[in-house]
Amino acid sequence: MDFGVPSHPEPSDPPEEGFAANAGEPLAGGVPVAGEEALIEAFKNVFDPEIPVNIYDLGLIYEFDIDEKGGVKVEMSLTAPGCPVAGELPQWVADAAAKVDGIGEAEVTLVWEPAWSPERMSEDAKLALGMI
Repeated sequence: MDFGVPSHPEPSDPPEEGFAANAGEPLAGGVPVAGEEALIEAFKNVFDPEIPVNIYDLGLIYEFDIDEKGGVKVEMSLTAPGCPVAGELPQWVADAAAKVDGIGEAEVTLVWEPAWSPERMSEDAKLALGMI
């Protein structure tokens, strides 16, 4: 599945905490709502272009909730506020989520607290980055 994530964006100013990106439209009635696994798979197709590990394994997705109508709310962070794609990455996540069959509207909110740290990374991410 192509999630349409650009590979080399231009740098941007860091967004404020609470910055939200939105994508998708309400799910049509009768369409089955996606499960968490499908959404996680979409998150794993989004990469920070400077780090060769997906945002889910990096631990940038803090939490997400899929409602009974297929809407999803996501809280995510970044490795650092000065990340060159800080203003774009939440939109990439919203776009990827909204493209999942069974997901309607997606809202991704950027949070800075708690601050991201390498302890949030999966073992696979740490291995890929030579941290273990």
